[in-house]
Order: sequence, then structure tokens, then C-alpha cells
Amino acid sequence: MIRRLLVANRAEIASRVFRTCRALGIETVAVHSDADAGLPYVAEADFAVRLPGSTPAETYLDAALLVEVAGHHRVDAIHPGYGFLSENADFARAVEAAGLTWVGPTPASIEAMGSKIGAKQLMRDAGVPTLEAPADPTAADLPLLVKASAGGGGRGMRVVRDLADLEREVAAAEAEALSAFGDGTVFVEPYVELGRHVEVQVVGDGRGGVLVLGERDCSVQRRHQKVVEESPAPDLPAATRTALHDAARAAAAAIDYRGAGTVELLYDQAADRFFFLEMNTRLQVEHPVTELVHGVDLVAMQLEVAEGAGGLVPFETPRPSAPQEPTLAGARSSTGGVGHAIEVRLYAEDPAEDYQPQSGRLTAFEIPVEAGVRVDAGYAAGDTVSTFYDAMLAKVVVHAPTRTQAARRLAGVLRRSRIHGVRTNRDQLVAVLTSADFLAGRLTTRFLDDHPELARPSVRGADAAMLAATAARVADLDARRTVQAGIPTGWRNVVAAPHVARWDRGFPDPDETPWLAGDPYPVFPQADFQVTGIARTEAPGSASSTRVDYVWEGVHTHADVTFDDAVPVGRRPVDVDGAGWHRRLHEVPRFVDPADAVASGSLLAPMPGSVVSVLVTHGAQVTAGQPVLVLEAMKMQHTVTAPHDGTVVQVDVTPGTQVAAGEVLAVVEEA
Repeated sequence: MIRRLLVANRAEIASRVFRTCRALGIETVAVHSDADAGLPYVAEADFAVRLPGSTPAETYLDAALLVEVAGHHRVDAIHPGYGFLSENADFARAVEAAGLTWVGPTPASIEAMGSKIGAKQLMRDAGVPTLEAPADPTAADLPLLVKASAGGGGRGMRVVRDLADLEREVAAAEAEALSAFGDGTVFVEPYVELGRHVEVQVVGDGRGGVLVLGERDCSVQRRHQKVVEESPAPDLPAATRTALHDAARAAAAAIDYRGAGTVELLYDQAADRFFFLEMNTRLQVEHPVTELVHGVDLVAMQLEVAEGAGGLVPFETPRPSAPQEPTLAGARSSTGGVGHAIEVRLYAEDPAEDYQPQSGRLTAFEIPVEAGVRVDAGYAAGDTVSTFYDAMLAKVVVHAPTRTQAARRLAGVLRRSRIHGVRTNRDQLVAVLTSADFLAGRLTTRFLDDHPELARPSVRGADAAMLAATAARVADLDARRTVQAGIPTGWRNVVAAPHVARWDRGFPDPDETPWLAGDPYPVFPQADFQVTGIARTEAPGSASSTRVDYVWEGVHTHADVTFDDAVPVGRRPVDVDGAGWHRRLHEVPRFVDPADAVASGSLLAPMPGSVVSVLVTHGAQVTAGQPVLVLEAMKMQHTVTAPHDGTVVQVDVTPGTQVAAGEVLAVVEEA
């Protein structure tokens, strides 16, 4: 019997496992790096242990240290979560060698499926269809996909559409895979352009008994990493659904799988055929949609199998859900579950800027939790999103009788959420859930590539945000002044041009909002925008919030404007929440400090990170768009390119250099 369990992971992953442990009466031990010391999961555990590490990113990868900590704190079992060492056979062996219970598959199963190259041969032998990599690819084989053999999550994956790029993309994938998984082995296979990513949830008892708990569609992806997941997969022919389940069962049975796992398949809808991609020998990020539809607790099932409890063969009925897992009475799905569940991954990233990860302090983090809504979050208001780990903030899941109802409810929950301090993909997720193609089930792994408009900020809130922020800023400055309180802010006794508020919206040049002094509220001469009320509201921490009521193009509405007062006035970040939209702005001072000026042609770091490689030398001639250097942040690599044709006249970094956002990396003098 497991009495005390250590989770060798962090953030929402650890919180999720702790929740089930509390329901089962199992004591919990959290481990954390210095960067994670203040996150909620650390306080949720019964015991928390700080892990030393040369860098925060490596802290959770020291298998020997984790086993030592477990022994020192009288732990019975280790749950690896997902990511980090969850699919590391050597770690599993070390746990078992120490006399502890490993909550996961056997090391042999992990090794069998851990090498995607070897796993394909196993699947061929088991009769599961596989994609075959060309031995010597030619132009006729394009496009190709470079994949990491030892991991997933989109890391170490590159699509190649020109054979001339193959060598470079293989090298980049190897570097990314080595950083993320400690193994740089990659392979190449055909890239199915319009496939759907469909995966099947299995739970095995380690003796050949395998329970199949339906399937999930995870086709909406960016950079080969899932963004929206749902169960059951929409619009699958009944025979195909059955064949998918049979293939997954055969895959798990072939290795006497133990515990929860996922068989991932690529479904070619046009040809109504599918191929084995990989088997993840762990719990998946998207497991909540399966739990809600089938009324199970997959972590509880993992623990039950790990304890060796009887009665699991032949898995005739699903296990009951934990008390806090909501169930739904209503429409029964074709997978044997009830209703439909959709999950979105809320990331700290900017979809409009090629999904650049964002870091910083969350000044607000409020997601409505109500019946049928589940939030698995790794952060709370006041926490700092660091550059060392994945950019996911939370998973938001809705369970409803039908797919359409689930999508509508989930979009509504996201609209009403308040997330301040960093840019997120919240608005993009709402746009996806309400798009005609998504609602019609027209899904492929190219969904976001084929709908670039979903990544762009909504026009609806773009201008209104700056106008409302300007009105709130005028009121804020008025409240701060200590003289001439009876005179409207911005009043002039001579005819002059309007005042101008300047805002940085993340584009190269700031935007300007002209305004005139008014009584009692500022007037905007160039916009159909009339302020009807301004009131100060409560805001937590070092923030000040103002509600601005206004009439915009004949419609009366309001926006909440929150300033981060931890930053000096004139440079503060500003979050504006309107009716179904959010905008993140920064004040731009009237006069720029000469020390902040940079040379024309400067390449600035788009986010904090580490320089992986420098691809040019001082004096080199480059063309517009040519890669200059590679930066790594949050386990993803980002290529910084030349803005124009010219000469490299300055290189300020070398591989391994840690840089801050906005720091000059190099300068390309325009030809």
C-alpha cells in the first residue's frame, strides 16, 4: 500500500496528482527548484523539498538526487507526472532498485516505446499500420518530418519542404531534442499534410489485460504541440473508431503494458486510414477530457495498478471517478462515455508574434470555475512565469452533453477570465472554439496554419483598449497630483494641438491616442468614443484598476483598466479587459532616454533566453530573412533573422550567453 508519494515533476502536473492523493488519503511530497518555490503546488503538498541544480531547467532531471530525496523522506512511491523523466527507463529502474514503487509502466515497456524507431518495428510485428521513412529521400518524398526519437510535445520536430533544408533542420531538431530529453537521436518520415492527430487512451494491468477508454482528437496544434483536445473525436466512421481502439489495444498488449498510456495515431481522413505515430508511456496532458467523458480518475487507476490490486482483469468496467471529478447525465457518446469534453491549453505566449513565449509576473489570474468546468492550473496571481520551463499556465476543460455546447461554454469561460501580466493565447483559443470550421469538425494538424487570422488580435478590442487606457491614465494622473486639483487634467489656456498618449502594443512602432481636456472626462476628437464614467476599483497586490464606462460607435459598454504600479509611471504595463476581449499594452514615455536608444538594424532578443548558436561572423554579408543566431527559451528554439540585406557590423553574444528581452544580440547595417 502506498502511504507517501513523491511527484518528480512540477506545477499543474504535480497539483493534479496531489488532488487524487488527497482523495485517497495518500501523503504527498513535492520537489521544487528555486524558480518554482512560490508556485501553488509546493504549498499543496504535505511536504516540500528544495532541489539544488546547476540551472533551474536541469533540477528535475537528476534521477539519482530524486531517488535520494525519496529515501530520505520515507517515500513509498514515485509518480513521474508527464515530461522530464516520465519516460526514462533508467529512472524507473533506479526507483525500483531503491525498493520504491514506480507509478508507471515497466522499464522494459518504456524502452520498447521510448525509441520511436524501435517502436515502429514492434508495431509492424503487432499488425499496426506505420509510416515508413524513405532510406534516401528525394524531392518526390517531400514534405518530410524530422522527429525526436526519445520524446514528443513538438520538441525536436521540423517539417522539411526543400531537400536543401534537410541537413540544417536535422541539426536543429537534434539540438532541441538533446536539450529537452537528453537524447539527440532523430529520424525522418513522410509528413501527412492533411492528417488528423487521434490518440487512444489505454490502461493495462501488466499481464496482458488492456482497457480502452475511447479516443481523443488533438489536431489543433502549433509547432506540433497540441492546443485544443477533445473526446470523443468528431466525425469518425464507426468502423474506423473500432479499428483505432483495436490497434491501440494490440499495441499495449504487445508489451504487456502496465498503467495509463496513450497510443497516438495519424488519421488520413480523405483515405480513411491511420498510422501509428508513437506510444506515450505516461499520463497525457489532455487526460482530463477522457476522465470527464468516461467518469474515471486515471491517476487513481495508475495508483491502483501500481499497488498490484486484484480485480483489474479483464477491465470489464471503468473505475469510479474521484469525488471532485464532475460527472454528467445526458447524451452518451459512441465511445461508451457520456457527453463531450473539450480542453484548451492556456499558454503564456503571443500567437501574433509566431507564438513567442512570454515571461513575467501574473498580476491577475482568474478563471471561472463552475459546474461542468475544470481548471488544472500551475500558477496563481502573483506568481512569476520563468523562462526555464514550458509556457503552459493552465488547462481549462468543459464537459457538456454535446460538442457544440462544450465549445460554446468553454469560449464563454475564457472570455470571462482575467489574466494579466503576460500575453497569452486566450483570445486565439476563443477564436478557434467559435470558428465555423472547428464547429463543423473540419480538423487537420494544419488547422492553425490554414487559419492565420485566428492568431491575430481581434479588431474589436484593439482601438477601444488604447482609448479606455488613455481615459484611465488621465484619471490616474489626476488622482496622483498634489496641486491644482480643481483644474481638469490636461487643461490649457491657449489653443493648441491635442495631448497624445503613446502605447506599445508589441509592434515595432508605438501607437498614439490624441485627447483633449474635458469636464469631467477627457475627449477624443478623432474617435467615436465618449467616456460616460470613470471609477476606481479594487485590484490585488501592486496594481491599480479603473473601470471606464463609455459609448463606442453608439454602443454603451465598459472596460477594466489595470496598471502595474510596481513599474514607474510612464513605463507601466497596462491590461485592458473589455466585453469578451483583453489587450496588453505598455505606456511609452514622452521623452526617450538616450541610453535606451539602439542602433538602426539592431537585432533584439524577443524574449529572455540562452543563445544556442551564432550563425554569422563580424563583417559577414547577409540577406533579408537569413538566420543570424538561434535563441532557446522555455525548451523551444527560435531563429533570429536579418531584417534586411546588409553587413553584420556587431555581434554581442556567443553560444551560452543568457540574454534579457530587448537586449541587443547583433547589428546588421543595411546595404
